[in-house]
Amino acid sequence: MQPTDPHLEALLVYLKESRGFDFTGYKRSSLARRINRRMSQINATDYQNYLDYLQVHPDEFAALFNTVLINVTSFFRDSEAWDYLSKEVLEPLIAAKPDDSPIRIWCAGCASGEEAYTLAMAFAELLGVPAFKDRVKIYATDIDEEQLNEARQATYGDREMEAVPPELAERYFEPVNGRFAFRKDLRRSVIFGRNDLVQDAPISRIDLLACRNTLMYFNAETQAKILGRFHFALRDDGVLFLGKAEMLLSHTGLFTPIDLKRRVFRRVPRLYARPGTAFADLPTPPDLAVTGLGELRDEAFAASPLAQLTLTPDGHVAVFNRQLEKMFGVSSRDIGRPFSDLELSYRPVELRRYVEQAQLERRALRVPDVDFQRGADQLTLEVQVSPLAGADGSLLGVTLAFHDVTASRRLKDELEHANQQLETAYEELQSTNEELETTNEELQSTVEELETTNEELQSTNEELETMNEELQSTNDELQSINDQLRMSSVQLDEANVFLETVLTSMEAGVAVVDPDLRVRMWNRRAEDLWGLRSAEVIGQHFLNLDIGLPIDQLRPILRAATSPEATGVELEVDAVNRRGRSISVRVACTPLRRRDGGRLEGAIIVMETGSTEAV
Repeated sequence: MQPTDPHLEALLVYLKESRGFDFTGYKRSSLARRINRRMSQINATDYQNYLDYLQVHPDEFAALFNTVLINVTSFFRDSEAWDYLSKEVLEPLIAAKPDDSPIRIWCAGCASGEEAYTLAMAFAELLGVPAFKDRVKIYATDIDEEQLNEARQATYGDREMEAVPPELAERYFEPVNGRFAFRKDLRRSVIFGRNDLVQDAPISRIDLLACRNTLMYFNAETQAKILGRFHFALRDDGVLFLGKAEMLLSHTGLFTPIDLKRRVFRRVPRLYARPGTAFADLPTPPDLAVTGLGELRDEAFAASPLAQLTLTPDGHVAVFNRQLEKMFGVSSRDIGRPFSDLELSYRPVELRRYVEQAQLERRALRVPDVDFQRGADQLTLEVQVSPLAGADGSLLGVTLAFHDVTASRRLKDELEHANQQLETAYEELQSTNEELETTNEELQSTVEELETTNEELQSTNEELETMNEELQSTNDELQSINDQLRMSSVQLDEANVFLETVLTSMEAGVAVVDPDLRVRMWNRRAEDLWGLRSAEVIGQHFLNLDIGLPIDQLRPILRAATSPEATGVELEVDAVNRRGRSISVRVACTPLRRRDGGRLEGAIIVMETGSTEAV
């Protein structure tokens, strides 16, 4: 049993009641994964929050259904299976039918129509186009109206057409506005309609039913229900064509494999017998005495290879055969004893409740897979508990038959092992599942889950390809911007070199300071004048520099040049150069503003001596 989240179940009930989409039969693991994916896209924190969001935003239903219904399909998907179907199934199917009889095909879960049109091409190739149009009807159904509308358009792009052989593309498709449209005259034979496999009635009298990679989305109970409807839909010799992840090993009563590898199955006809005719009375041969018949029946019962035991209506041992005595050690002393007193009634399996249930419900019950240790042998038994009724309908007793199914169980185990080996190829294609389950249902469930993940990954991959194209375009734009920035950087470097050349060539000492009077630039003439290198003064406060200028006289003009109402100021002062000589220096402070006359960036201090020899 799959663990269920009550809030998820409430969401599914709301979807069913409000929009008619019944997802309750879908596998909870894959269903929850897809719903969570959609919730993450709109930042919904939990199922309750998402249900509230759906009630407020009706347009969200379409986005949710598109996420849940993956709808990944293609032309001639699994080409090897299609080749086998055409040669080994469709040709005999057509040959077995009269030349003028109709052929009815059902493509269930058709998505955007590629599979339905693949069936059309396969039959048209075998029958010829005129006979195809006269005889074949393909009923293509899906639950998704948006996908059905796309399928009715029957136009496909280059990506979808890659799987179509060129000769078929030329014969069955016509170019229209850069896309490829399936031929209109053949399209009339393909009828699209909405059908919910869980709720709606099946289409009847079908010769071939294709339902590929659709059953895997449903849980085992819903799969059984859908397969029962498929069995009803098909003719007695009808064929069921499934996807590579779907096995039907547990539904051999409905379908038998034609080719298990390609997932092609034939319908098993059901035989209906009139009630009460299973043990019809036979006429007594005139030359056989009644006493001879009784002895013959007793001996036949005693020699039966099945271990059998018959109980009276009140649960006492009435009669048993030799095989039961040999298998369970029951003897003639046990005749007349209550069945509940026998060890056989509760070992190897509790049988008393089955006896009571058979008497109460008046129907046969089967107890499968009973393990029984007889000496050194480990046996597998199947117990049949059947009520015995008289001609007037009264209960005569209950018979228990013990079938030794050890050999068939061994064969079944070997078959399971062979099926596991067969599935290994598909497991490798999925690249994730390396664990082989111990039962057919577990193996089938695992493979189906992997196929569902692959469908989602394929859908995501298409989205990622689109995103990759967009990112490539953005990358080209960024590369262009980067080239422009590189050119700007080169130009800036050239400008800096030019500026450095200009400042170095000046005969006056030049210092550039920011609004806080921290030195940003210090030219070579300033180094020669005051004996401080550029690396020593960059970032230092100008007024804190140990140079021969009278700081008290310079402070007012520096403040004036860096104030909001900054103006240029010039002052001549006495100073001491790096050699300790007294010199006269003309200091000019000019505000440093942006080109547009906006924000103040600092000030330019020009220090010029009266004579170069003074240095």
